[in-house]
Amino acid sequence: MLKTMFRAGVAAAALLTAGSALADVTVYTAGPASLIEKLAAGFTAETGVKVEFFQATTGKVMARIEAEASNPVVDVLISASWDTATDFAERGWLVPYASANAATVPDFLKTDTAVAQGVAALAIAWNPASGTPRPAEWADLAKPDYKDLVNLPDPAQSGSAFELVSALSADGMGLFESLAVNDAIVAGANAEALNPVLQGAKAAVFGAVDYISLNGKAKGESIEVIFPESGTVIAPRPVMILNWSKNQDEAKQFVDYILSDAGQAIVAGENLMPARTDVTADRPLIADLKILPVDTAAVYGKRAETLEAFSKVFAK
Repeated sequence: MLKTMFRAGVAAAALLTAGSALADVTVYTAGPASLIEKLAAGFTAETGVKVEFFQATTGKVMARIEAEASNPVVDVLISASWDTATDFAERGWLVPYASANAATVPDFLKTDTAVAQGVAALAIAWNPASGTPRPAEWADLAKPDYKDLVNLPDPAQSGSAFELVSALSADGMGLFESLAVNDAIVAGANAEALNPVLQGAKAAVFGAVDYISLNGKAKGESIEVIFPESGTVIAPRPVMILNWSKNQDEAKQFVDYILSDAGQAIVAGENLMPARTDVTADRPLIADLKILPVDTAAVYGKRAETLEAFSKVFAK
């Protein structure tokens, strides 16, 4: 649907020159509002270029892009899923750009047309006040101590949750069958899964986005983030410049700023892992975690099949 509606709009936009009078950069981002607010303010202070931004869930961001298909205005897109970068690149919608500030970004976090802003990982988010024993592994949440006390984000609504389900079900749905028997609940998107744990109604989230829980802990919430030693998946947040952008020079400057020392410090301050390996953060980094391999082309090629199998498990 998105591809069909975009075709005419992209063709028209391609006729416009990069030297249009617009000087602002328009950024659409799926991620924390505080992150884009700080990046926009820092970029404007450094360059004088203003940033107009729209921050929402991935679904709402994509819906807005679709609605603007006949007159696209977004210059830079920051997605919560690397699959977006792959999809848009395959459709020829992205501008190749290699920022000089990306030199220490690992190769698996950048392509010719996208680079990670930062990286999240999935974890167990556990409420220590729940009266349950501290879990250490994914399978612990299927034990009797956690009966009816575990939420899972819906992999149909969360790309990172889908990739975790794919990684942990490579040898079958046994783990998820155990969770379902233990009355774990598929509770919507990431926030819907986490909020009952923060409120004390549930004990843990299986597959929480780490930085959200870490930010809650920093604010005094009763929450602990646990990365199982058996492994987890990461969720890089790709930054892309759209090829219909009329402000490509400014868009490239914005990408440079995100990957600068100042920009990556802002990313780290939001409890995301910086994309650059030479920037530190007060949280576990990629090198500290066991990362489960995910062949994105293969798992997304079987997305419908995986979601159907998962849905059947929790429909019992």
